[in-house]
Amino acid sequence: MMIWRRAAFAAVLLAAFTPAAAYAQFDISASFYEALTSASSGVGTKQTPTNSDGGMAAARYIRNPLVGFELAYSYNRANQTFAPDGTSCGYVCGGPTIAVRARAQEIAADWVPSVKFGNLRPFAIGGVGFFITSPGDLVDYDVNTVVRPVFVYGAGLDWALMKHFGVRLQYRGNLYKAPDLTAIYPANGAFTQSAEPMGGLFYRF
Repeated sequence: MMIWRRAAFAAVLLAAFTPAAAYAQFDISASFYEALTSASSGVGTKQTPTNSDGGMAAARYIRNPLVGFELAYSYNRANQTFAPDGTSCGYVCGGPTIAVRARAQEIAADWVPSVKFGNLRPFAIGGVGFFITSPGDLVDYDVNTVVRPVFVYGAGLDWALMKHFGVRLQYRGNLYKAPDLTAIYPANGAFTQSAEPMGGLFYRF
């Protein structure tokens, strides 16, 4: 642990004394991911999202190890199943299990601290935004459009393959309140999270 801390401290010092022009980067990126969303329960309702693939576009500016920002937009399907939770379901205990077709969009502004080692740039992510769930195609039930504040966190690695092009690998997590998509079941009031392992390409200007 002590060796790891010393190595991390040395990396930050090295990056801090790297000339700003050599460290700075402005890029745009496109990534693909798998949205792995956890189930949630509350107020008698169990809500189980379906995992699905999605895509994200982002614009990022990094000035130094502690000053880096990103604007990101992502989209994926967000089909979900609603059912009584079986324990505290109250008046919905006899309700049917229903499947709701929906789609999810997220707009987020992130802080991106990073360090640079040659062609490699590890980074962390922390930000806020809005998670928007809306009706999908061929919906079977009335589906609400729901906007939730979302907290974004994660980490990743940029690998510059050429002067302007590189590979971006990252993990992003999203924490937000489960959306109340249908009036058939009440909002469960619980928090849920989506894990998004993703990979893509970036173009550096």
